[in-house]
Amino acid sequence: MPMQQFDLIVIGSGPAGQRAAIQAAKADKRVALIEQREVLGGVSINTGTIPSKTMREAVLHFSGYRYKPIYGINYCVKEEITISDLVFRVQHVIRTEVDVARSQLARNGIRVLTGVASFVDPTHVTVTNSRGQTDYEASYVLIATGTKPATSPLVPINGRNIINSDQVLSMPEIPKTLIVVGGGVIGMEYTCMFATLGVRVILVEKRPRLLDFADNEMVEALSYHLRDSRVTMRLNEEVASVEETSDGVVANLRSHKRISADALLYAVGRQGNVDELNLAAAGIETDSRGRIKVDADFRTQQANIFAAGDVIGFPSLASVSMEQGRIAAGRAFHLPLHSNPANYPYGIYTIPEISFIGKTEEQLTEEDVPYEVGVAYYREIARGQIDGDTTGRLKLIFHRETRQVLGVHIIGEGATELLHIGQAVLVLNGTMDYFIDTVFNYPTLAECYKAAAFNGLNKLSRFETPGGTDRRPMSTKTSV
Repeated sequence: MPMQQFDLIVIGSGPAGQRAAIQAAKADKRVALIEQREVLGGVSINTGTIPSKTMREAVLHFSGYRYKPIYGINYCVKEEITISDLVFRVQHVIRTEVDVARSQLARNGIRVLTGVASFVDPTHVTVTNSRGQTDYEASYVLIATGTKPATSPLVPINGRNIINSDQVLSMPEIPKTLIVVGGGVIGMEYTCMFATLGVRVILVEKRPRLLDFADNEMVEALSYHLRDSRVTMRLNEEVASVEETSDGVVANLRSHKRISADALLYAVGRQGNVDELNLAAAGIETDSRGRIKVDADFRTQQANIFAAGDVIGFPSLASVSMEQGRIAAGRAFHLPLHSNPANYPYGIYTIPEISFIGKTEEQLTEEDVPYEVGVAYYREIARGQIDGDTTGRLKLIFHRETRQVLGVHIIGEGATELLHIGQAVLVLNGTMDYFIDTVFNYPTLAECYKAAAFNGLNKLSRFETPGGTDRRPMSTKTSV
């Protein structure tokens, strides 16, 4: 039979792959999507984003976390929380998301091929499965294979009590004590989840600061919550070896400290899923972590091959991967698509959540930009009291002279949703006056924006002359 030809072959069905395939199909291109697993969705749906965020919601529900400030620290929905309780909810969401993904691809006429993809040359791909091998040809290829947990010869993963992030829900039981190696986003999220379940967590991170790409004030607030949840943080420490013992796990640190626990979670980085792609045949190289280098259009060393999503590295966010896939497909077929990475939001699903967009105080200080800050605390907002979250805060960073919003940083309940109001104002080059003049529903956490705006602009009013034209903010009880 003649070789099947496509305009675009997408390798990987995660967020980047799905969006790229659909974007090309919308442009009337013949598209094939290759997925190694029997189920669609890639790491995002099956082992990463969706399972971890669903697990987080299950943890918050069963532990009664949101209601402890109201009903007392002993309040919980279920006394003995098991792995099975968490898995039940996770599996339900995964099944639904897989069905949604398959339906979307089918509606757009995308051919789904199951098997392991490998390059023959820059325009030909072989798919190997239980039925044999089949070759396909495409004008363009997009690599969106995502990542897998990084491994270390120092940490013997056994899938029981020494695990990686893909194996959390495969643990036989919730441990009473846990060592988490790695203070990145994944390590921090699981640290918070287990601490909320009452697990005594020891966090080991070789860097002197957690989440160094986020605003320092938000990270400090999160660190306070971790300590309040009895998390022990070992910063500037590195694991030299890990050994399994008769009653648990021992981690030996390079500083000659020894720490023990029932289990250990190794969450130090991720590796690109490129081992089986035969990239050499396509003339593509990767770095030591399996990441593929691309230009601003997500084009690799080969002009007809693109890459998007986690396989190209930071920021490795599902939302960003979706956009990268969409843009990559658009660039391949010369579609008029526009996107600005500077306006991408970040969401970190720790407990409490952290979300931000724009510049941090540290960045603006380094750039010599004159800025001011306005802060609102959830405890000053009626919705914060109603929800039982009295520790959250929202920070607005703005230009002292133009009042333009430069950054929005939030920690607290619903931070990832609440951020979108500030995102819209920032992307549209809005000023702090928008928040002063806008009426928000009451009682909602959106009121934090108005309170933070008053707080920040009141600081400027001290320097204004009586004859100035700048508008002075009104006095409110939340602007102190």
